[in-house]
Amino acid sequence: MFEGANALSLDTKGRMTVPTSYRALIHGYCEGNLFLTMDIKDPCLVLYTQPEWEFTKDKISKLPSMNGYTRMLVRILVGNATKCKLDGNGRILIPPLLREQVGIDKSIVLTGAINKFEIWDEQKWKDDQANMRNGEIESLPAEHSSFNY
Repeated sequence: MFEGANALSLDTKGRMTVPTSYRALIHGYCEGNLFLTMDIKDPCLVLYTQPEWEFTKDKISKLPSMNGYTRMLVRILVGNATKCKLDGNGRILIPPLLREQVGIDKSIVLTGAINKFEIWDEQKWKDDQANMRNGEIESLPAEHSSFNY
């Protein structure tokens, strides 16, 4: 559903303007209702549409609550989740605490990640891309061994 990378800047209030190419899709899918939270592994934020967030939250709620990994998922994903809505100018506020947690300042990259977006500090995104191109990536899981593009 969401693809591509967009270099953006936060305004002085910490708001991100969602590119116009995504706005109609977001409004049609969830009337502009979004959820923003931290990624569980990478230094970025994750932006879900409301239906996708509800689906993700439901999956987490079915995991065994006494498991340490489940508690980590709940603390990071659910504990940091912030509901946001596209305003009339297509902007969302990225709360200061979330910006601080992942080191986002002003220059960011919004990347489509199929069913959600990732929001990166621009330099961290460039570094991550360079690391992947240079082979500094975890080994491919067995279930992906037949993947071709």
